[in-house]
Amino acid sequence: MTDAHVVPVVAAKGLRQVSAWLHGWSGLLLGWLIFAMCLSGTLAIFKPEISRWLRPEISGPANPASAIVAATDYLRRAAPGGAEWFLTPPDGRANVTEATWADASAPGGYRTQALDPLTGRPDVARDTLGGEFFYRLHFELQLPYPWGRLLASLAAAFLLVAIVSGVFAHRRFFADFFTFRPAKGHRSWLDAHNLVGVVALPFHLMITYSGLLTLASLTMPWGVMSAYGTDGARMIKEFAPGFVERQASHRAAPLAPIGPMLMAAERRFGAGGRLGQVTVDHPGDAAATVTVIRFDGDQLAKTPEVVVFDGVTGRMISDVVERRPALRTYNVIYGLHMGRFSVGALRWFYFLCGLMLTATVASGLILWTVKRRDRPGGGRANEWLARFNIGVIAGTPTAFMAYFWANRLVAATAPGRSAIEVASVFWTLAAVILLALALPSRRGWAPLLALAAIACAGGPVLTMFDARPPAAGDWAIAGGNLVMAVAAVLFAAAAWRSTRHPVRRQRSSARG
Repeated sequence: MTDAHVVPVVAAKGLRQVSAWLHGWSGLLLGWLIFAMCLSGTLAIFKPEISRWLRPEISGPANPASAIVAATDYLRRAAPGGAEWFLTPPDGRANVTEATWADASAPGGYRTQALDPLTGRPDVARDTLGGEFFYRLHFELQLPYPWGRLLASLAAAFLLVAIVSGVFAHRRFFADFFTFRPAKGHRSWLDAHNLVGVVALPFHLMITYSGLLTLASLTMPWGVMSAYGTDGARMIKEFAPGFVERQASHRAAPLAPIGPMLMAAERRFGAGGRLGQVTVDHPGDAAATVTVIRFDGDQLAKTPEVVVFDGVTGRMISDVVERRPALRTYNVIYGLHMGRFSVGALRWFYFLCGLMLTATVASGLILWTVKRRDRPGGGRANEWLARFNIGVIAGTPTAFMAYFWANRLVAATAPGRSAIEVASVFWTLAAVILLALALPSRRGWAPLLALAAIACAGGPVLTMFDARPPAAGDWAIAGGNLVMAVAAVLFAAAAWRSTRHPVRRQRSSARG
């Protein structure tokens, strides 16, 4: 072989070795955090349906405009001096009106409440974050702004590096699409890792890159800073020209009936256009405005049409649709990440691909820890690392199920019950990790996977004994119970299999 042929071969081998090293370490350093982000993001695809499962007492269809009117009637009494109200009406998936308003006494300065869409009352629905918890956990990690989002962005960057380097590290990229050898120990885990990683690779790349882009203004603010400096008002005006900013006049004036404004906005949206979010700025002030945003769940690009009314006279003062190519491109990428446009089978496709990304991360973590644990002289540190890995992978779904358990077991009228639900997740995860640390890594999988199976099986059972049972025929609750039952069967099967085929590294596959 001539030198001209040797150099490319050596270069290819060097690239694969560097890529393999980069793939392993980039996936490991924040791997446990990435695993929790992927699983919570996958669940957030069904955020409205999860909220319906967690609020079974609210049922039945409601007209979006009527729900907004009922909500504003409530807020006139509950928050008459609020600086702004944000209202999201029910749609074909959500069954409550989500109301958020400025409240200095609430954490973060805002209070969020689920309102009955028919009466506008908050006391009908139990106090819970619903599916919003998984959505927020996915990119805020239950940390204060901006630290949670910055850490999530860093984790997403590591995941993108791991995905791209994994492609270059592959020697048999297309063959792995069709290869799985069961009951082969370490080889089977490697096949599973390659299979779920390759099958949904376009989705993995899209969801990771688009997630990074959605937080780019926070992680890479230099372009905006160079163009606008500290003039945030001018930036908002240019990026969102449809929104009208007014300063409070501090002169009292009653808010005009909001129903006619909503009807006028729907006419402007045209055929098929529906009400999305409604914002009332300075309610009760002479400078009040009512902003109506078109529903974006029926379009790929998250490009809303914005109609603004004078809150006192009801006169329309602005009607803008974003058509600039750069922002429309960003809106398409953002819409792809959120997946709100997906319906029926496409939404399940997002869900299954999200599960495959979660499984890719989990199997990669298992491969890394088992490979080093079983090396000659692996040491106690690698054993403890393997135990912690089991606790996180088996404990995270168990902890998420604790959220559903707490929703049914905590009294509906208990003060601070939404905080109790959230706390149950982290206390459960800590308990499972401690249990995993107390067990040898070769024996830890079976009991902890069995615990996850019991947690999933308990969800549908608790629904049957709920003091405030759901209305008959609520497909979201029935579908949630079915998913939990399927998850329980899969975890139980994995627990049983782990007792017969414990995770181990075989000599014959040491170089695989």
